[in-house]
Amino acid sequence: MTQEQCTHRNNVQSSEKPQVYKVGIYGWRKRCLYFFVLLLMILILINLALTIWILKVMNFTIDGMGNLRITEKGLKVEGES
Repeated sequence: MTQEQCTHRNNVQSSEKPQVYKVGIYGWRKRCLYFFVLLLMILILINLALTIWILKVMNFTIDGMGNLRITEKGLKVEGES
C-alpha cells in the first residue's frame, strides 16, 4: 500500500462520526428486569408478613409454643391437649 492510499484511508475514517456503543441494558430487557425485581420484593414482603402472622397466631415464644412450655424437666402442657 502506498502512502497516498494510507493517507486517504485515514482521512475517510476521521471524517465519519465516531461510533458510540451503548453499554448496559436498554428497552424491554430493562423493563423485564425491573418487573422481576419488583415481583421478587413483593414476594419477600408477603413471605415475611405470613411468617410473622403464623408466629403470632400459633403463640410462639422463647419458652415454647402456645400451651406447650419447655422446662428443665421436659415439656409441660398447660390447658387442653
